[in-house]
Amino acid sequence: MSDYEMMDKEEIYSKVLRAGRRTYFFDVRATKAGDYYLTVTESKKFTNDDGSFHYKKHKIYLYKEDFTEFKEILSEMTDYIINEKGQEVISERHQKDFKREDDFVTQEAKTPEDTKNIDSFTDISFDDI
Repeated sequence: MSDYEMMDKEEIYSKVLRAGRRTYFFDVRATKAGDYYLTVTESKKFTNDDGSFHYKKHKIYLYKEDFTEFKEILSEMTDYIINEKGQEVISERHQKDFKREDDFVTQEAKTPEDTKNIDSFTDISFDDI
């Protein structure tokens, strides 16, 4: 049995985070000596032109002796990003179904008089023209 297969059998505890096209796997594993370490795997789904798909995976191994510094730097970096750019995910603005928060406020502020004119429009597809 290869070392890779052996490591997969030594999985102790796992959590999964699904985030759009990405999935993150957090796995506690055991070394041959019986100590624990963490693997974090990012798996990203890609669709081929023919409709089939494949996954690209990237994995990091994190050992106990690095936990404290890793957590400190991760916390510092995530705090920096939130402080500099806020909670909004800018890339969401470029998705076809994106609705800005202030659009919802504007919609709620409209009176029934305002919506009459909107309802009188006909939904026409370009295929109908």
